[in-house]
Amino acid sequence: MKTLESPILHRIISDSIKNSMSYTEYRLLVSKLVEQNSTTGSEKTKALIDYTMLNDRRMKRWDKTIKLSESAISTIENYNKKITWLVITESWCGDAAHIMPVIEKVVQLSSNISYKIVLRDSNEALINAFLTNGGKSIPKLIMIDDVTKEVLNTFGPRPNVATKMVNDYKAEFGKLTPEFKEALQRWYNKDKGQSTINDLMGLLK
Repeated sequence: MKTLESPILHRIISDSIKNSMSYTEYRLLVSKLVEQNSTTGSEKTKALIDYTMLNDRRMKRWDKTIKLSESAISTIENYNKKITWLVITESWCGDAAHIMPVIEKVVQLSSNISYKIVLRDSNEALINAFLTNGGKSIPKLIMIDDVTKEVLNTFGPRPNVATKMVNDYKAEFGKLTPEFKEALQRWYNKDKGQSTINDLMGLLK
């Protein structure tokens, strides 16, 4: 587990939070980018612009349809530590479009959890401090104690079930194919955010 023993890491996180946006602000940004036929990030390729458009539709759907179990609601409502979930993302990221609305649904039920969002390409020092297997994978959630400023945990770039699917496929075939990526999107649609909810509840227990 990372801790904030390093003053540099402490400052990086603090600066990122100061320059962060809320989920509502992020959703407005993505919708505006769709109108402008653009995307977040340092690259503005047609593919990434198309993904941003697709993700806007995905998030609109999940914003309306994500459901939490009674058990999850109880866990969220009984959580009494003041924390921040700082999420690193970009508008073109497919995994983020399925995950970020779930985080919002959880946070809506707790006054103790603050949900802050920053963009990866404009927060290089932050993402470099939280690499996944050496890569700048997103979305990445950093869980921070608001009192001690300690990093308590991290989550991402995918729920554990999806991570295992990806790792198993890579182990067998060497890389992720377009067919697998389509299958992963179908899995997200079928899962309806429940695996992400389970992993987030793990952070709160």
